[in-house]
Parts: sequence; C-alpha cells; structure tokens
Amino acid sequence: MPGTTRRDTPPPRTANSEAEVLRGFLDYLRTSIAAKVEGAPEPQVRTTAVPSGTNLLGLLHHLTHVERSIFLGENVTDWQATFHAPPEDSVTNIVTRYRDTVGRANKVLDGCTDLAAPVPRPRPGRPAPSLRWALTHMIEETGRHTGHADILRELIDGTTGR
Repeated sequence: MPGTTRRDTPPPRTANSEAEVLRGFLDYLRTSIAAKVEGAPEPQVRTTAVPSGTNLLGLLHHLTHVERSIFLGENVTDWQATFHAPPEDSVTNIVTRYRDTVGRANKVLDGCTDLAAPVPRPRPGRPAPSLRWALTHMIEETGRHTGHADILRELIDGTTGR
C-alpha cells in the first residue's frame, strides 16, 4: 500500500509551570489529530475499518464536540452521534471547525491562571470541573483518539507519522 511517511515530531519541551506543560501537551495532540485527518481522501475518511464503526473523520468531529463541552460549556445530548460527521461536511470543513473550536477554547484557557479553579463556562446547574481536571481529561481524550487516528489513516492510504 503506497503511503507517506512523515517525520515524527517529538513531544514538546514546554516551559516551567504545570499549566504550560499541560497546555503544551494538549496542543501537541490537537495538532497531531488534525494532521491525521487533513488531506485524507473521500470516501475512505468516512469508511469504518473496525467493528465499532469508528472512522477517521468522525473522530475529529467528536473531539470538536468534546472541546466545546469541556471548555465552552456547550451541552451535548447524544455523545454517540458526535462520532459521525454529517455527509455534507467535507474534510476541510471538519478540520477548520476543529481548529476554530481549539482557538476559542484556547482564548478561554488564556484567561485561566489557577489550575484548581473551575473552568469558566456557562452551564447553569452543573458544576464545572477544575482546569487541571479539564486539561488532563482533554489530553487523555485527544491522545486516545489520536492513536485510533494513526491506525485508521495508515489503513486508508498508508500515511504514518505525525
């Protein structure tokens, strides 16, 4: 199977504070998953290659909703549905929407200095998690799905690396 081997980018050597380390690793993973999806061919980017029905485009669509929920306070009523990108959305649309969401989330995070404080999100009736928990959860969630994306992209066109 022909493919592209990308040079792996090592994890970031982030600055001094815990917040800078957490945000550095999260941004590293965000960049990695977007690169895995960007340029993936249709219709294979939507094709399920595993029994669970997971597909490459659906992973990024899901992560967009997770970012919006955790950092922007948006309510998600059907998490399973977030794993399926709408058929009318192109790869470019999904990648752009993800990057825009990450940018909005980062603006919220830029105003947060205390990792023990709750994430400042408007969600009445539900307590927000601490910033430390939110960043750690997003690293775990994004890292897990980036690993899935590595495998799915290689199955699609042989592309490997970050």
